[in-house]
Amino acid sequence: MLGTSALRVLGAADLPEVEALLAVDPVTDVFVSSRVGALGLESARLGGEMWGHVVDGRIEALCHSGANLVPVQAGPAAVSAFADRARRQGRRCASIVGERAAVAAMWAALEPSWGPARDVRPNQPLMAIDHAPDVAPDPLVRRVRDEELDILVPACVAMFTEEVGVSPVSADGGALYRTRVAELVRGGRSFARIEDGRVVFKAEVGAVTADACQLQGVWVPPELRGQGRSAPGMAAVVAAALADIAPVVSLYVNDYNDAARATYRRVGFSDHATFMSVLF
Repeated sequence: MLGTSALRVLGAADLPEVEALLAVDPVTDVFVSSRVGALGLESARLGGEMWGHVVDGRIEALCHSGANLVPVQAGPAAVSAFADRARRQGRRCASIVGERAAVAAMWAALEPSWGPARDVRPNQPLMAIDHAPDVAPDPLVRRVRDEELDILVPACVAMFTEEVGVSPVSADGGALYRTRVAELVRGGRSFARIEDGRVVFKAEVGAVTADACQLQGVWVPPELRGQGRSAPGMAAVVAAALADIAPVVSLYVNDYNDAARATYRRVGFSDHATFMSVLF
């Protein structure tokens, strides 16, 4: 017999079932898990909606619909339902990101009405490490202090603009972006090597749960690349994160960035899954 399925917006009563689903692959789904852990499932706090694909009364897949559209444990039937919902409500997100097969199928369904995208990155290895780094950490990479925010923000803006292709400060002059950077600094999740008032390496710990964390914003100024700063810098961030943030450290990277992938492997990262991103 065919099961009955439906899509619905989830709420607080669904939290135990959602947490169990997110625990299936806590490394791949760390972003959504971190949002749920910090904010719950109520839309007003979450800054969006959590959609559940329900089959025979059981939640079998999720989709975080906010600034990013992020499918979780979504097979073909769930992806179809999520894409239909997204298409009917219209695009509200800045990106679709997550496990490659789900995002690819979702984008194929949405592109006729949402397209064209500003950029599509179809193959982004998700890498992870759960042991001490394989190279010696840079002893000068440390947590950024509150009073160093004015030094850090320009480096963050440069990294974001280079990586995403648009400036994060164009909408409001940078106030909101600066606030987000400051939150990471206050939380002890921003790391850098600063020399003579200038950032020469940096990385942040973005999403965090009890099971995993995900690095973001890894950056060395263009004129200093190729000097061997990245591997020791990453090793320092990994060591600190494993010591007091989470037992697994992950990140995802564009497949064409051979230099970065080689650096991460040298540090001790290995492939865990493959992501895809669609940027608007």
